[in-house]
Amino acid sequence: MKKDIVLAGVGGQGILSIAASIGLAAIEAGLHIKQSEVHGMSQRGGDVQANLRLSDKEIASDLIPGGKADLIISIEPMESLRYLPFLSQGGWLVTNTQPYDNIKDYPDINLILEEIRAVSNHILIDAGKLALETGSKKSANMVILGAAAPFLGLDYTLLEKAVATLFRSKGNEVVEANIKALQKGKDFTGEYLKN
Repeated sequence: MKKDIVLAGVGGQGILSIAASIGLAAIEAGLHIKQSEVHGMSQRGGDVQANLRLSDKEIASDLIPGGKADLIISIEPMESLRYLPFLSQGGWLVTNTQPYDNIKDYPDINLILEEIRAVSNHILIDAGKLALETGSKKSANMVILGAAAPFLGLDYTLLEKAVATLFRSKGNEVVEANIKALQKGKDFTGEYLKN
């Protein structure tokens, strides 16, 4: 088993919480994991990106070469386009449809979504809307993680357990909201793949 995952978004959207959840689940599954991240710009609402590599064998490097990512998980649609050169042929792109509009000349969202739809394997999901349905807009990142769950190669129950562990210190209400959001995203992808 080997999965190379690029995580992308904007500072404050919860990219590192997604990485931590996947990492905890992978360790529980007995997998090797390597992670690198760029988050210095997060304080300014800038680009946040992480490379996450999972394998049942030792991993030499924490960086994913161009054209080799099995999966791009993005909470921000324009950021997903930034990392498309890393996506392998046959890889999946899972991204939010709603932009984090933090720049005055943000490109036309319809043009961005059109570019994403040109990727043969993609999931476009309005994570904020689904998170609100679970009672917490802050858990949009967990909706995205749930939507990506079928492509991770990890047992879903391990992801639930990882999310519970990650948010345990914030109380049961926060844990439950994040697990509901995770399930909401997973259900969305399940329905999408049926069509």
